[in-house]
Amino acid sequence: MELQNTVKEALSALYHHPDDAVRMQADRWLQDFQRTIDAWQVADNLLHDASSNIETSVFCSQTLRSKVQRDFEELPSEAFRPLRISLNTLLKSFHKGPPKVRTQISLAVAALAIHVPAEDWGDGGILNWIRDEMNSHPECIPSFLELLRVLPEEVFNYKIAVRPDRRRSFENELAAGMEIALNVFTACLNINGLSEQALEAFASWLRLRHRIPASALASHPLVLTALSGLNSDMLSEASVNVISELIHYTTVRNLDEVASQMPLIQVLVPRIMNLKPQLRDSSKDEEDVKAVARLFADMGDAYVELIATGSEESMVIVQALLEATSHPEFDIASMTFNFWHSLQMIITESPHPHGHEPSSEPVKSPQLLAFHSSYEALVSLVSVKVEYPRDYADLSREDQKDFKQTRYAVADVLIDAALVLDGDATLKILYMKLIEAVRNCGQVQQTDWRPAEAALYSIRAISDYVSNTEGDVMPQIMNLLPQLPHQPQLLQTVCFVIGAYSKWLDTAPSGPSFLSPLINILVSGMSISEDTAAAAAVAFRHICDDCKKKLCGSLDGLFQIYQGAMIGEGPFKVSAEDSLHLVEALSMVVTELPSEHAKKALEALCLPTVAPLQDIINQGPLVLGQKPARDLTVHIDRLANIFRHVNHPEAVADAVQRLWPIFKSIFDIRSWDTRTMESLCRACKNAVRTSKTLMGVTVGVILEEIQALYKQHQQPCFLYLSSEVIKIFGSDPSCTNYLTILIESLFNHTTSVLTKVQDFSSRPDLVDDCFLLASRCIRYCPQLFFTSPVFPCLVDCSMIGITVQHREASNSILNFLSDVFDLANSTHGKPYVPIRDNVIIPRGAVITRVLVAALTGALPSSRLETVTYTLLAITRAYSSNALQWAKEAISLIPSNAVTAVERSRFLQALSDATSGAAVNGLTTPIEELSEVCRRNRSVQEIVQGALRPLELNMVSVS
Repeated sequence: MELQNTVKEALSALYHHPDDAVRMQADRWLQDFQRTIDAWQVADNLLHDASSNIETSVFCSQTLRSKVQRDFEELPSEAFRPLRISLNTLLKSFHKGPPKVRTQISLAVAALAIHVPAEDWGDGGILNWIRDEMNSHPECIPSFLELLRVLPEEVFNYKIAVRPDRRRSFENELAAGMEIALNVFTACLNINGLSEQALEAFASWLRLRHRIPASALASHPLVLTALSGLNSDMLSEASVNVISELIHYTTVRNLDEVASQMPLIQVLVPRIMNLKPQLRDSSKDEEDVKAVARLFADMGDAYVELIATGSEESMVIVQALLEATSHPEFDIASMTFNFWHSLQMIITESPHPHGHEPSSEPVKSPQLLAFHSSYEALVSLVSVKVEYPRDYADLSREDQKDFKQTRYAVADVLIDAALVLDGDATLKILYMKLIEAVRNCGQVQQTDWRPAEAALYSIRAISDYVSNTEGDVMPQIMNLLPQLPHQPQLLQTVCFVIGAYSKWLDTAPSGPSFLSPLINILVSGMSISEDTAAAAAVAFRHICDDCKKKLCGSLDGLFQIYQGAMIGEGPFKVSAEDSLHLVEALSMVVTELPSEHAKKALEALCLPTVAPLQDIINQGPLVLGQKPARDLTVHIDRLANIFRHVNHPEAVADAVQRLWPIFKSIFDIRSWDTRTMESLCRACKNAVRTSKTLMGVTVGVILEEIQALYKQHQQPCFLYLSSEVIKIFGSDPSCTNYLTILIESLFNHTTSVLTKVQDFSSRPDLVDDCFLLASRCIRYCPQLFFTSPVFPCLVDCSMIGITVQHREASNSILNFLSDVFDLANSTHGKPYVPIRDNVIIPRGAVITRVLVAALTGALPSSRLETVTYTLLAITRAYSSNALQWAKEAISLIPSNAVTAVERSRFLQALSDATSGAAVNGLTTPIEELSEVCRRNRSVQEIVQGALRPLELNMVSVS
C-alpha cells in the first residue's frame, strides 16, 4: 500500500510539480521502480483500483505491458493463470476506458501469448479463448478486436523477450488460427459501428503473408466489404489499409508467381482504376486524394514485373501513375517515384553504376521503347517540381531543408528517365524547358529567374548520363549561360552546371572555346555570396581537374584568381573551407606541368599559405603558442591539400624539406594542441603518400620529432602519421632499425597508458589509431612486428579493451585481433605463425570468453558482425583448441539463460567454421545466441556476471 502511494505521489510530481529538478527526480524514481519485481503487483493493484486517475492508469498499464514483454521470466510458472485472469478482467473493465490504457493492456496480453505456448495457454490457444470471451461478453467486443489487431503485429516486436524458436512457433500458431480470426472479423461486419475496426484488424492479419490462397480471398466478405468502402463519399481509411495490404499480399516478384495471385489481382485492379478521376477532383479532401495515390503507388510497386511487359492493360496503369506524379502536392506525387525507379531497373535490365557513359547508339529493346513516351512525359512533369517557391526566403530552416530533399528526390527520378531515354534525349526535353524559361527571364528586368534555375538544376542532375560528345544542345546551353542574370540562386546553379559538364568541356570539339567565359562566370560567383562562392569553387575544381591539359597555358590567369581568393583580396567571398577546392584545382593543373616547371609552380602555389605561417613564427614562440588553432590550421590544411594533389613526388619532397623548419617550430611549440597537430600530421602524411621513398631523409627527421613528442602528449595523429610511414617504408630493409625503434617506442608508451577499460573509454581516438597502426604493421612489416616484444603487450592490451563501448575503438581492436588470427592467410605473415601461436594459445581461452561476452551483451548488438567475424577467425585459426575454449566459455552461462539446444547450435556453427563452411551459413545460430542472451536486462546481467569480460585472470570453479 505504501509503495502504491509513493507511485501516485511520484506521478503527481512528474506531471504537476513546478520544479524541473523535482520532476526529473520523480521520472528517475519511476523508471527504477518499473524494473523492480514489486512493479508487477503495484501496477496490477492500481489498475484494478477504480479511484486511480488517468495518469496512474496510463503509467501502470505501460508498466504492466513492459513487464510482460521484458520480465515475464521473473514470475514463477504458476503465476501465468492469475496474470491472464487479471489482464482479461482489465481488458473488459477498460472496454470503455481511455483508449491508451486499453491498447497497453492489449499489448500485454499479446506479449503473454507470445511467451506461453498454445498448449499451456489452455482453452485451445489464444484465438479460441478470444472468440469464447467475445461470445460471453459481447459488450467488450471492441477491446478483443483491438487485441486481435495487435497479435500479428507483435510477432515481430523484438522488445518481447522470447527465444527465436518460440517467436517462430507463435507465428505458426497464428497462421494455423487464421480461419478463426477471419470468421470473427466477418461476424463483426454485421455489428453496428464495428466494421471499420474489423477491417483494421483484418489488414493487420494480412501481414502474415500467403496463409490464404488468393482465389479464396477474391470472394471473401471482408475483401468485398473493403472494396465497397472505396466507393463511399467519405473514403474509408480501414478499407484503404485493407486494399493496400491485399496489394502487398499479391506482390509479384517474378512472372512465374502471377497465375496463383491472378484471381485476387483481377478483382483489385479494376476497382482501384475506378478511383483514377479522384486524383484530379479538386472537391476531394487532400487526405482522400493521398489515400488514392497510395493505392496506385502500391499497385505500381507490387505489380512492376507485370507492368514491365508493356501490355495494353499495364499501360493504362502507367498512365494513372503519371497522373499521380503530376499532382501539385509533392507528398502525393513522390509516392510514385519508387515505381519509376523499379520499372527503369527492369526495362534497362540492370542497375547502372553512377557515371554511366552511354554507348554511341545503344540498341533499344521493344520493351524499352514501349515506355519511351511515359518517361518523356515524366521528365516534363517532375522537372517543374524543383522550382524554388516564391516565398523561399521566408520559409523556416526545416522547410528549406525539406525543399532540398525534394530536389534530390526529383534528381533521382530524372536519372531514371535518362537511363531509359538516354541522357542526350532527356537533355533535349530539359533544354526546351530552359529556352521557354529564359524568355521570361530578361537580363535587365529580372522578372522570374525560378523556371530557368529549375531547368538548369534538372540539366545538372543528368550530367553523368549525357555523352561527352553531345553536339546539338550542349553548345547552345553553354552559349546561354553567360547571358543569364547574376541572381544568387540562379548563379549558384549555373556554377554547378559548369562543374557538372567539365568532362564535356574537355572532350567535345567545341568545349574548349567556352572555357574562358565560363571561368569568368565562376569568378563572378566567387564574389556574390558565400553560397555562390562555394558552388563556384567546386565547379572551378572540376574544370581544372578535367580540363587541366588545356589550362596549363593559362596558369598565370588561374594563379591570379587563386591568390586573390587565398588572400581574400577584392570582392572574393570564398570561405576557408571552400578555398580548399581552389587549392585542389591549381594542384591538378600544376601536376600536368613538366618536372622542370613544376617545382617553381609548386612554390608559387605554397606561397600564400607559407607566408602567413612564417609571419606568425617570426613573432616568437610566445605568439605562436597563444594563437588560436584556426589561425594556423587554415593554412596548414591548404598545404595538406597541395601535397595530396600535386603529383610531382620529387617537387613535393623538396618542398617539405624546405618547409621543415616551419613545421618543426609548430611541432615543438604546439604539440599540446590536438587540432593543430592533426592538421600538421595530415600535411606530412599526404606528402609521404605522394613522395614515398623520395622523402626518406625528411621522414627520418619527422619520426624522431613525433617519437619524442608522443611521450609527452600522446597525440593520436602521431600514430596515424606513423601508420602511413609503415605502409610506404615497412618492407624496406634499410629502414628496419629506425622503424623497429619507432613502433616499440609508440606501442610501449600507448600500452602503458591503457591499463584498464576506463582508459580505453576516456581515450577512444588513441585506441583507434593505436590498433589501426598495429594492423598496418601486420600487413606491411610482420618481420618487425611479430618478433618485437611489443606484440604480446598489444595482445594483452587488446584483451582489456575489446568491450570498450566506443564504436571505432572497439572495431579497431577486433579487426587487429582478426588480422592476428588470419595471419596464415597472408604469404608475408605465414613465417610468423609459430611466434603468434606462442602468444595466442596461452591467452586463447580468455580471448574467446571475452569475445563470447561481447557477443552476448558486453557490446551493443550493432557490433555483432565484427565480433562474429573475430570469433570465427580465432576458431578457424585454432580449430580444436578454439572449440574447447568456446565450450568452456559457453558452459559458464547458466541454463536458465541459455538452453542446451542453443549452446549446441552455437558450438556446431563454430565446428562447421573449422571445416571451412561459408560465414553466411554460420551466422544464424550465433545471432540467435546473442538475441537469447540479450532478451532482457536480467538475463543480460546473469550472462555478463557469468562471463565477466573485465576479469582477465578469472579462474572458473567447476
